[in-house]
Amino acid sequence: MTVTEAVRQRISTRAFLDEPIPKAELADLLTIAQRSPSGGNLQPWQVIAVAGEAKEEIIAMAQRVLAADPMGPVPGDRPVYPDLKVIDPVYDVRRRRVGEMMYDKIGIPKEDRAARIQWFMHNYRFFGAPVGLFLIIDTRMGHGQWAHMGMYMQTIALLAEERGWGTCMQECWARMRVELHDHFKLDEHHMVYAGMALGIPDPNDPVNDLYADRAPLSEIVEFKGF
Repeated sequence: MTVTEAVRQRISTRAFLDEPIPKAELADLLTIAQRSPSGGNLQPWQVIAVAGEAKEEIIAMAQRVLAADPMGPVPGDRPVYPDLKVIDPVYDVRRRRVGEMMYDKIGIPKEDRAARIQWFMHNYRFFGAPVGLFLIIDTRMGHGQWAHMGMYMQTIALLAEERGWGTCMQECWARMRVELHDHFKLDEHHMVYAGMALGIPDPNDPVNDLYADRAPLSEIVEFKGF
């Protein structure tokens, strides 16, 4: 598989087969992912990988904590999304579009809010993936290091594609930063940035047919001097 093929076929996988990922194979992927770009070679990421009982403990905690308000605000000053009402509306259009595409795939109409909330809770089961990764960062890091974390996550995702695995970046876990901080006994300066579901995609689940739109190059790139 080429890098181009991995980039083109990568999706947010939201349904996984019930097949474990061996620890040795995951460790190999994460070892290679250490080659991800990092300004100043700070490597500002840490990872907690959960599977089996450790993963089930997280799932049970999430179901308990979020039962009353699963789609509530993210605590603290690091939300998942900015206030899309005060910046270019194109970003909100894109976000809403991919949501509608997903719900169309799984057959949940817009007016069925209860079903949408129930589906959203699958996030907190890692969509059935055998492995959950939690990406940890020191809160004293700057914006540059948060960008490096994104590069690291993308590297993991592309390496997973090469192996026939799938991933789903899960910033939704920001909703439980306080609880996860306590659960993992992180020190005062560290926090969960995001989670990631990882496993073998279920090829028969329609949600995995979702191939999100991307903006045309004319909206993104301005060429000068060519």
